[in-house]
Amino acid sequence: MPSAGFRPARLVTITAALVAMAGGLSACASSTAATTTSKTTGAAAPAGSTVVDVAALSNGAGKEVALTVPEVAKIRAELPASVVSSGQLVIGSGNLPAGAPPLGFVGSDQKTLTGSEPDLGRLVAAVFGLKPVLDNATWDNLFVGIDSGKTDLGFSNITDTDQRQQKYDFACYRQDNLGFEVLKSSTWNFDGNYENLAGQTVAVGAGTNQEKILEQWQTQLKAQGKTLTIKYYPDDSSTYLALDSGRISIYFQPNPAVAYHVVQDANTPNATRSAGKFSGAGATLQGLICATTKKGDGLVKPTADAINYLISNGDYAKWLAAWNLSNEAVASSQINPPGLPLDNS
Repeated sequence: MPSAGFRPARLVTITAALVAMAGGLSACASSTAATTTSKTTGAAAPAGSTVVDVAALSNGAGKEVALTVPEVAKIRAELPASVVSSGQLVIGSGNLPAGAPPLGFVGSDQKTLTGSEPDLGRLVAAVFGLKPVLDNATWDNLFVGIDSGKTDLGFSNITDTDQRQQKYDFACYRQDNLGFEVLKSSTWNFDGNYENLAGQTVAVGAGTNQEKILEQWQTQLKAQGKTLTIKYYPDDSSTYLALDSGRISIYFQPNPAVAYHVVQDANTPNATRSAGKFSGAGATLQGLICATTKKGDGLVKPTADAINYLISNGDYAKWLAAWNLSNEAVASSQINPPGLPLDNS
């Protein structure tokens, strides 16, 4: 999520039936079990492996795929002894009360936490040979859990910032991007240059990171004698009605929200598509989303190594594809890379 200085960008919420429900536990077993069985395929995993059902119970927000992940002894050996002896990895999520698909939300069984973030936590736990335990909380209480040691790792769309690095260690796994959503019939695409927004009418959430970026572009275009019209609507439903009717040409919002809505809208008369992305950290720095742990607790290196293992064996790409987030892939997991600066405005 965006750093201090920007209000968190609003993401599409799932149905009212899911509001305020806490996350459940994954069906993945610890390393002490010989096999696990996929709920999707019914196939048993080889000894020492775990089947992780990515996008399970997602109610159409993701495309379910079963991944068989072996425990990697070399990476497990890097873990602090206290984590190994506990037999579990406590994964923090800050998605109460309503959830934010496709990142983290209560699944179709109305109890299990699903989404791209908890799924990656489950995959990392499988590499460690530990049982994943999901702890869903509010955004603020997510960090309270990490601070207190109740939570081992936060997987919750947490943006790497210089300010947060004073207190936490980061193992990064996804680009932090904003996205442009247009009707599928539109020919407009963002080419990386704000100047191709000239003449467009763009909706954005008030008080968000993307609003500040859009306002800066509007000022720069005005200095060139060009226009960029910014529109505001009270909610996503109103915004999409405006897009459908042609009152706006583009909706500028967090890229995961675009990825989610494109899937939901795919078979409707007013289907939409992604028309490009832009770093949530601005033009000079690629923002990054990272697994977050208490500084110096010894978890950051094995976490980065586990993510890099998943990248190398192809499971990482399958995880992203399942949630329609392939355009946020990173080449490798970096530990504490440069984050959003303290003086970012």
